Amino acid sequence: MAEPLLEPREGVPPVVASAAELERVVRAFAQGTGPVAVDAERASGYRYGQRAYLIQLRRAGAGTALIDPIECPDLTGLNAALDGVEMVLHAANQDLPCLAEVGLVPTSLFDTELAGRLLGYPRVGLGSIVETVLGYALEKGHSAADWSTRPLPEDWLKYAALDVELLVELRDALHAELERTGKLEWALEEFAAILATPPKAPRADPWRRTSGIHRVRNRRALAIVRELWETRDRIAQERDLSPGRVLQDSAIVELAMNAPKTPAELLALPTMRGRGARRHQSAWLRAVTRARGLPERGLPEANIPGDGPPPAHRWAERDPAAAARLTAARAVVTTLSEQLKVPAENLMQPDAVRRLSWSPPSGPASGSGAASGAASGAVSAEALADALRGLGAREWQIGLVVPPLARAWSEL
Repeated sequence: MAEPLLEPREGVPPVVASAAELERVVRAFAQGTGPVAVDAERASGYRYGQRAYLIQLRRAGAGTALIDPIECPDLTGLNAALDGVEMVLHAANQDLPCLAEVGLVPTSLFDTELAGRLLGYPRVGLGSIVETVLGYALEKGHSAADWSTRPLPEDWLKYAALDVELLVELRDALHAELERTGKLEWALEEFAAILATPPKAPRADPWRRTSGIHRVRNRRALAIVRELWETRDRIAQERDLSPGRVLQDSAIVELAMNAPKTPAELLALPTMRGRGARRHQSAWLRAVTRARGLPERGLPEANIPGDGPPPAHRWAERDPAAAARLTAARAVVTTLSEQLKVPAENLMQPDAVRRLSWSPPSGPASGSGAASGAASGAVSAEALADALRGLGAREWQIGLVVPPLARAWSEL
């Protein structure tokens, strides 16, 4: 039975909300020892974007600090004081972008969620892995709260402080287990790759990710989706609201499929009954009208060709040899995953497996023989390794996957 963790050891610290208070935190953490536990609370589903509304830190000798990044939006001084110090985060990819916005950028990282995945833990949420590894039960009731609320309730602050209370102890336990199982170098390579990955470029045509857009069957209706999505995004940004609180995706799709011409037709739609949707009804109607008036050449294409291979279910018909390679590659990754107790997607990204199987590197022969060699599966291990590096695979992954993959493909 896990022991409930109800209170931070030193109590809940006051929220740092001024330059003077932040300077004291910087001095204290610069004088602390060992890794620094870091966490951030956002207001996903409430506010526009993914900015942090509370940042939690904990370090031996410094205790816990709760920083309001709205009042203290520049943490570069803290970042400089911790240069070279390992920062411990859980699911680092979720928090690193919002931490970078305020100038907090790790130079050394330990991701406890990713460590748990490499160690084969079936549940790697912070509460689950703390309970499994350390035997403590964390309260997780405020994870989806609106952290833009001011002032923050005391029980929310307690929850936030507890999120970093045991993070360094968890890191130490997982580090020891990684070392014991021979997986530490894998983890260190993964952590370095996270830090080396540049920020994601803005997605092209983000409106195409509208939930339910597959129901929209023609280009004119797609134009309505685009106009509504862009209108909603502008309003959401101006009002600092999550786009879904301005107009839900289901309403965008329904408006696109029905293309109302009058306010009465628009308000008669079931998804337009909410107060948020009705508040900007004139903006939605104008967006629909603009899309209806676009010339044919201004309509979006129904499908945008991707830069990757076609859907796997079409391979057997289009390229049977590629389909055979994909089946063999997936079998290799699945077998290794079971043997090493590492999730298949962490052992090799599914997209890399598909791309490699669809367009394998040429085999050891050159010229016209290279193509036939690749088609028959005779691809050298060196060529496979180079191809996987080009697809972003790490050396530990390449070392594990390439030898059995080269053997499997040579037998096709």
